[in-house]
Amino acid sequence: MLASMQRMSLGPLADKMGIQLLELSAERAVATMPVEGNTQPIGLVHGGAYVVLGESLGSTAANVHAQPNGYAVGIEINATHHKSATEGVVTGTCEAIKLGKTLTSHEIKVTNEAGELLSTIRITNLIRQR
Repeated sequence: MLASMQRMSLGPLADKMGIQLLELSAERAVATMPVEGNTQPIGLVHGGAYVVLGESLGSTAANVHAQPNGYAVGIEINATHHKSATEGVVTGTCEAIKLGKTLTSHEIKVTNEAGELLSTIRITNLIRQR
C-alpha cells in the first residue's frame, strides 16, 4: 500500500508543498515537509501548512482503514501550534486514536529536526461505503 500511495502521492496540494510520505498504515503514518516554500511572510512555517500535513496523514490513514469497500472524508480537524520552524524539514507522525466502523480519529504530532514538538493536530474522519 505504501509503495502505491507514494507513486500516487498524497494529492496535488501535498505535492506542491513538498510533502513526502514515509510510512503508511491505518494505525500510523509518517511524512516530511520542507520549511522552505511553506512559510508566512515573516519566515515562520504557516500554521495552515501544519494542518495540511496533518490532514493529509490523518485522512490517508483513515482511507487505508476504510478499504476495501469504503472511503474516508474529514468532518473535523483542530490544531494547537506550540512552536514554529524557520528552516529545515518538519516531520508529521500520525497515530490512530480510534478506528471504528463509521468514524476514525487520529492525532498528528509535527516535530522539527531536533525532535521538538511544533504542532498537535487531531482529525476525525467519517467512513462512507462505496
